[in-house]
Amino acid sequence: MPITTILYITLAAIFALGFVFFAYFYKSKHKTRNTYFLAIFRFVSIFTLLLLIINPKVQKAELELVKPDLILAIDGSSSIKELKKEDSVRLFAKALLNNEKLQEQFNISEYIFADEIELKGTEEIIFNKTRTNIYNALNSLKKLNSTKPTALLLISDGNTTYGQDYEYFKLKENTALFPILVGDTTSYLDISVSALNVNRYAFLNNKFPVEVILNYTGKIPVQANFEIRSGNTIIFKQSVQFSKEKTSAIITTNLTANQIGTKIYEAKISSSEIEKNTFNNSRKFAVEVIDEKTNILLISDISHPDLGALKKAIEKNEQRHVEIASVNEYSKLDISDYQLLIVYQPNNKFNKAFEDIQDNKMNYFIITGGKTDWNFLNSSQKYFNQDITGQTQDLFPVYNDNYLQFQFEDIGFNKFPPLENYFGKLNITSENSNVLLYQKVEGIITALPLLTIFQDNEIKTGVLFGENIWKWRAETFRTTESFEAFDDFIGKYIQYLSSTKKRNRLTVELEPFYLENESISITSQYFDKNYVFNPEAILNIYINKSESNFKLEAQMLPQTNFYSAVFKDLKAGDYNFTVKEEGSGIERNGKFSVLEFNVEQQFSSANFQKMDFLASNNSSKVYMLSEQSLLIAKLLEENQFLPVQKIHEKSVPLINWKFLLILLVLSLSAEWFTRKYFGLI
Repeated sequence: MPITTILYITLAAIFALGFVFFAYFYKSKHKTRNTYFLAIFRFVSIFTLLLLIINPKVQKAELELVKPDLILAIDGSSSIKELKKEDSVRLFAKALLNNEKLQEQFNISEYIFADEIELKGTEEIIFNKTRTNIYNALNSLKKLNSTKPTALLLISDGNTTYGQDYEYFKLKENTALFPILVGDTTSYLDISVSALNVNRYAFLNNKFPVEVILNYTGKIPVQANFEIRSGNTIIFKQSVQFSKEKTSAIITTNLTANQIGTKIYEAKISSSEIEKNTFNNSRKFAVEVIDEKTNILLISDISHPDLGALKKAIEKNEQRHVEIASVNEYSKLDISDYQLLIVYQPNNKFNKAFEDIQDNKMNYFIITGGKTDWNFLNSSQKYFNQDITGQTQDLFPVYNDNYLQFQFEDIGFNKFPPLENYFGKLNITSENSNVLLYQKVEGIITALPLLTIFQDNEIKTGVLFGENIWKWRAETFRTTESFEAFDDFIGKYIQYLSSTKKRNRLTVELEPFYLENESISITSQYFDKNYVFNPEAILNIYINKSESNFKLEAQMLPQTNFYSAVFKDLKAGDYNFTVKEEGSGIERNGKFSVLEFNVEQQFSSANFQKMDFLASNNSSKVYMLSEQSLLIAKLLEENQFLPVQKIHEKSVPLINWKFLLILLVLSLSAEWFTRKYFGLI
């Protein structure tokens, strides 16, 4: 306590004594026993009141018992049910939660995971989840974990159906992992269709490749029969030999796309041997057969990495073919064979190409850069012009989240390297500019387009004001280990640019088919009569199943520049849908298919190898459900998990002490009653 506070308290005591002395004893001739009682009461009242006014701070020590955390992460997927271990898992978790010694030593929490992880409520665990992502569960718990020592019990069969491989996951140093394996580790004879690779689209009367990977678990030689069916018709079959040494086989074949629309096929393998699990012996897949292909011509007067990057990104969709040609060869080509023309850094050699664009009313895509002849380009189109200088500048992309013509996501444009273009004032002379990406120059975001589309009636002109887009594709691969995000973005841009369909006020986007238990996302856009996106429309979607009375109705929810509806747990079958805008009555119809497939039914035993590797990677070992008592003993005896007693000292103002207020009230009340009793008031 500071010396000044002690001095104030001393002065308060002296003042209270002085007041009492002059009030009750100074020059008083009649001192009775009551006088001393009243003096004591008055001293206590005055001193307490002054003490509350001074309000000194007193050091107070508080004891806290810090317990380590015990987290139970329980696999809630349906594979636990398929292994017939749901009751065993419930009893195991209940025994740990109700153990008094564990409750005394740990703060226990319980989580359920499958595709996502969530804190378990009071209801009983239902093992009905259709996908398992063990890596996501471990990563989420790692982020939630505090600095306290933690024991993480991962209760799972070790079978993960999507997400990153979890066996290499490393937890924090203060977290000890205890994998609990659920299920039988015995290997049963099993033949399965483990993977199937096929393109989603095929062209009419063309052949499309199918690759099927077959796996075998067992010790005896087995002869199996593999076949691919379309309905009840066998369109391909092959005999396959398996043994202890030969545990896998790859079947490749080419099927013919002979009918427009979505065709559903089934790959199936069978043998004369008895298998414990036959759910994984077949897998359905679908191919959408189309009868048109987009041919794109890319002409350039220079060699540049952008040309190859664009070709690979566009041709990811097999509906599109890109032919790269020198501008000197352009006169030998028939422009009517192409649906879109890409002109890369045009100069005066491109004069005939621009004339053909105007004569044939073609959609085209201009890419500018350091080799662009701006004198020629300014005079060859009517949408923009740029001042001519001899210097270049770096242009960084800025995502326009209000773009409305088609839906595309921000794939990390703010982290992309800059594009290069000539320095100079850019003037947009057309009012029909729809900007996808803006320019950021020297850290300043401008209103100038970096990537845009001009639309004049039904003619679309795309422009990218900068070269070196190949760096964007490389950056996407560097950060995501895949070109997919960039290729999808370019694909959507080219798809919209090359489309010659009449624009509709109501548009709907979805995949032609989905796998069973996969989330089905349907998006839509609604425009007013001026083709401006209307965020206040009421869009309802109506879904019905072709072969049953199943019906589903939902309102599509507005997002930034589109409406969306997400459906889960739709059963396998063919579905028809209608999206209707209730105000105008405009509607769009379509259909999609859900293919029968439950990945959780593909496993016949627990995956001990992966769980054991995960345990070894975190300096632990795998426990079985039957080793409950051994696990509890391990948790209780580890010094790492002993509760710690901590003392916290904090300064508490005296005014917070309620007993001083009570003392003040009692002393004043006692003095008043004494005076009243003896007739002094």
